[in-house]
Amino acid sequence: MQLTRTTSPKLLKQVIRTVRDQRLFDRGQHLLVALSGGPDSTALLALLVRLAASWPVRLTAVHVNYRLRGSESDEDEAFVSAICKERGIPLVVLRPTLTKKPKRSSVQAMAREARYDAMKTLARDIGADRIVVGHTANDQAETVLMWMLRGAGLTGLGGMPFVRESIIVRPLLSSTREDILDFLRHQGLHYREDSSNAAGRYRRNRIRNELLPAMIKLAPAAVGSLQRLADLVREDDRYMEQAADEQFSTLVKQGKDGEHRLDRRAFASLLPALQRRVVRRMLRSYEAERRASSMKVVETVRRFFLTGKAGIDWSFRDVHVTREGEVLCIGPNKRRLAGTVAAAASPTPPTEVTVEVPSTVSWAGTHTKFHVQVLSRHEAEGLIASRFSHQALFDADRVSGPLVLRRWRPGDRLYPLGMKGKSKKLQDLFTDMKIPRTKRESIPVLTASEGILWIAGIRQDERFRVRDGSRRCLVVTMTDESAREGAR
Repeated sequence: MQLTRTTSPKLLKQVIRTVRDQRLFDRGQHLLVALSGGPDSTALLALLVRLAASWPVRLTAVHVNYRLRGSESDEDEAFVSAICKERGIPLVVLRPTLTKKPKRSSVQAMAREARYDAMKTLARDIGADRIVVGHTANDQAETVLMWMLRGAGLTGLGGMPFVRESIIVRPLLSSTREDILDFLRHQGLHYREDSSNAAGRYRRNRIRNELLPAMIKLAPAAVGSLQRLADLVREDDRYMEQAADEQFSTLVKQGKDGEHRLDRRAFASLLPALQRRVVRRMLRSYEAERRASSMKVVETVRRFFLTGKAGIDWSFRDVHVTREGEVLCIGPNKRRLAGTVAAAASPTPPTEVTVEVPSTVSWAGTHTKFHVQVLSRHEAEGLIASRFSHQALFDADRVSGPLVLRRWRPGDRLYPLGMKGKSKKLQDLFTDMKIPRTKRESIPVLTASEGILWIAGIRQDERFRVRDGSRRCLVVTMTDESAREGAR
């Protein structure tokens, strides 16, 4: 796959400029290239092959086959395999299993999340420095329009960043789909078309195939204009986030039970834009997947903070909101978390459940789910500073598989966090905490080869805690799906 200066120099120069301006990757790094076989990823691989000739980067391709389109999916896999074999590029094919998510998730959203999780795991396993994906300026325009139609704020209108989570990079984000197709024509490169991209049942497809073309007819530079809008909004959003960080660190204090507390008068003195961001930051702490709450929820909590009477409380999903005099408080919804732990076991409760990393597993007989993932120290920094009964963090390098969820057993012993290295029998811990014997059987215990990690929702083991020198964090989040569904 030779790329000469006489063939589509515009795209090559544009990509080099984007890589340098956005500092997407450096010489000598190992790049994991997402290759679907479509036009964008095929062009991306061709460009990176050319760059590898002058920049000493190492390339590995990854193809994700969900097998959602039958033989078409297998044909895509065969196509990318042939490309990589011809060019001498190592290829890894992933076939992740799509885990059913809450009802709001579409198949596309599930596939996207599974793809990113699988690629991040692979990048860690093979030592790749960056995951390179082929999103273009057209994808950015579609994303901005999609969020605009949802009534999103600055964060949504900022679209996709050039760098996500310090590892996922987008070198084509300044390049249009026309640039990509022109490049492919000049190079004589073939690519695959995904038939699902024409399906009208997906909102993004209708934006791509109907709304955006209509806008381009009205304003030919619409894609570039929406891309610039996203760039400008992202900068404004970054500034607002910094301002919210300062207000959050100044105003919000953490109570002994993990709840967030702040002075109502100080909160009322903030501009509404900062009030919303402070509230969203607090709510996100209790979201199982750390996602931002909807504007409706944020606005409801904000108005409660401003007008709610002292002594009145309000609960929503995983959070409990109350006002104590002039102090506002958001904390975990203890009634629902307690209900999760104490839910009656099934007639044949499980003795143990093996837990893959990453994955989401259910604790049978209850509505409790456990989401398990590994994050870098940087990614988990905000979680480390917070302590919630429904979430636990461990030093991932001190823990080895297999991870297992099981019921407690007589003789089980834990080194409870905060007890300065002293161990304690679980039976004694339950007695001290006045947990009835009838409820103990339904409390999940998370274990590794090295011992017990966490008595879910109650106490974690000191030996595996995240320390100053920890580089990777195992994050385990417990959620009550019955509470989620009932709140919709």
